[in-house]
Amino acid sequence: MKSTKQTIIRDISWLSFNARVLQEAGDTDNHIYDRLRFLGIFSNNLDEFFRVRVATLNRMLRIGKVARIHLENNPDKILAQIQHIVINQQSEFDAIYADVISELEKDNIYIKNEKQLNKQQKEFVTAYFDEKVRTEIVPLMIESIPQIPLLRDKSIYLACVLGDTKNPMMQRYALIEIPAKVLPRFVILPPSTEGEKDIMLLEDIIRFSLPNLFAPFGFNRFLGYIIKVTRDAELEMDNDVSTNLIDELEKGLKNRKRGRATRFVFDRHIDASLLDYLVKRLNLSKKDNLLPGGRIHNFKDFMNFPSGVFNDLTPRPRPFVHPLLKQPTRIMDVLEKRDVMLHFPYHSFDSIIDLLREAAIDPFVNSIKITAYRLAKDSKVINALINAVRNGKEVTVVIELRARFDEEANLQWKSRLEEEGVKVFLGQPHMKVHAKLCIIKKKVFNKTKSYGFVSTGNFNEGTARYYGDHCLLTTDKNILADITRVFAYLESANPKFDALRKCKTLPVAPVTMRSFFAEMISKEIKAAKAGKDASIIIKSNSLVDQELIAKIYEAARAGVEVKMIIRGSCCAYTQHKSFAKNIQAISIIDEYLEHARVFVFHNGGNPKFFISSADWMIRNLDHRIEAACPVNDPEIQKELEDILKIQLSENVKARVLDNEQSNNYVTPKKNDPEIRSQVAIYGYLQGKHYKD
Repeated sequence: MKSTKQTIIRDISWLSFNARVLQEAGDTDNHIYDRLRFLGIFSNNLDEFFRVRVATLNRMLRIGKVARIHLENNPDKILAQIQHIVINQQSEFDAIYADVISELEKDNIYIKNEKQLNKQQKEFVTAYFDEKVRTEIVPLMIESIPQIPLLRDKSIYLACVLGDTKNPMMQRYALIEIPAKVLPRFVILPPSTEGEKDIMLLEDIIRFSLPNLFAPFGFNRFLGYIIKVTRDAELEMDNDVSTNLIDELEKGLKNRKRGRATRFVFDRHIDASLLDYLVKRLNLSKKDNLLPGGRIHNFKDFMNFPSGVFNDLTPRPRPFVHPLLKQPTRIMDVLEKRDVMLHFPYHSFDSIIDLLREAAIDPFVNSIKITAYRLAKDSKVINALINAVRNGKEVTVVIELRARFDEEANLQWKSRLEEEGVKVFLGQPHMKVHAKLCIIKKKVFNKTKSYGFVSTGNFNEGTARYYGDHCLLTTDKNILADITRVFAYLESANPKFDALRKCKTLPVAPVTMRSFFAEMISKEIKAAKAGKDASIIIKSNSLVDQELIAKIYEAARAGVEVKMIIRGSCCAYTQHKSFAKNIQAISIIDEYLEHARVFVFHNGGNPKFFISSADWMIRNLDHRIEAACPVNDPEIQKELEDILKIQLSENVKARVLDNEQSNNYVTPKKNDPEIRSQVAIYGYLQGKHYKD
């Protein structure tokens, strides 16, 4: 590291994060079911990385220097590094999967392929194919069609070689899309022997059935290899403010399906002539990341491996209702007395639903306003809002149509809400609405009362079961006044930021958040230079923004104690001879996804606590509507402080974020107790007692 102005390349740091996920898959202390799940998470993460980040780098190469707005000055060099790292990670992945298979077999659980079936299983598979699969597949004889249909992103295909052993000239190629979106990827077979549990992948059922499909056409030799194409997933939006966002989004979704290939993954044992043929017909090149892999692709489905085959799975601890919000109770009455903070996934998300339902039927409530970024598939939040409209309330939802990979779902929610009479706003053009805000207003005896909540994560009861987030429920007038200002901006046809600039309590992006946090760091630097205690705690998904990283370096040089918990990309170097003391930085990868953003400043002994929807990244600070919220209640401050202390003491699932991104586990000090923070936080919160 030559200078503290330097930062680690974002994409290389992200691959280091995904390596931590792979470490969990390789950790033999984890249950075999969890190891399979982490293999799935690793694979899904990598798919998205190629759809978005690699696609962006490729686009920079095509367009040239003008497009390099993300500070990647050498996209070709970065792409070469990515290719090298990914190939090495794939080798490690294959070794871990082989070990997992071996461990499964020790437990009498077998993943059978088409060559390992007994007579009874063959009969079962034949019947299953005829009854369930046959009508869901359309084999393509690709040599006889002028243009191969576009291979869909997120799908896998069985590329087949069909031949006749008596006639070498009779060789044809075929493609079959595996219908894993409509049929289970994993099929439980009749056991080979008593006590054995046999599972077969859907593609192997199709492999087994190739003679059933093609023998009538004179073939008697059948080979099948899984292939997959990952495509550019960026939605290119027109910069003309007057463009109809919905039309542009729908056009972008169609373009995504036609997006350039960013990766072509294939079974490394694929027939060489078939591979050459596919590469030519699909117009691929080495620059399209041709990656040899194992027999199985789309490992993301292993996140849903059938848990019923395991007899020793310990159920995940159930979320519990915050003691102050247990039903039956009027949550708004509780909030009039004090703020409440929910910590997901330890606390139940049901309390948010309960509050919205309460607002829906309270005769004094007249309006509800909420932002929606990612919603659950069968959203209880939406159901509560629709119920409120039916009860005569004015309901406003600001829905973000550009939430990556949720665009189609959000288009459908928009239609559903509007059909029910909800006022739907799409935010402002070219500025994603990522803030997690809600405000409820009611009028009692000509007096307006306001209630609201601010969260670090989505209002999604599905992800709230495994995303670690904080949600503040409050009646604080200053906070709610600023939430009202944010909604005034979001509902306005005027794209200027006048309403946001009037916010006095919430630092809001893209207007004040960057400068606010820079100023908070500056205050700590000033205190340290004056010989006073000074410290900063940063918890975030990602730390990428170069300006704020430079401020962190300045703080470290001045002697400010900097502690960081960064789950994903951390582009800051943490060790340098110019730092008064090294930055303490860790990443926690465990059963729950650490998603919360929390920032704490010593502030001369009167600490300032903030929760936020925003990571410290250019996109969040400059190109999105985001909000940070102060936490003013002393008891909740203590609660947050205790949780952060537990996480900073983590010595089971924490990795040190050093300059080399080596992902070494935190080494417990001699005689220190073992601390697995997610387990410890659950126990801590269960033991909490609150004053009414």
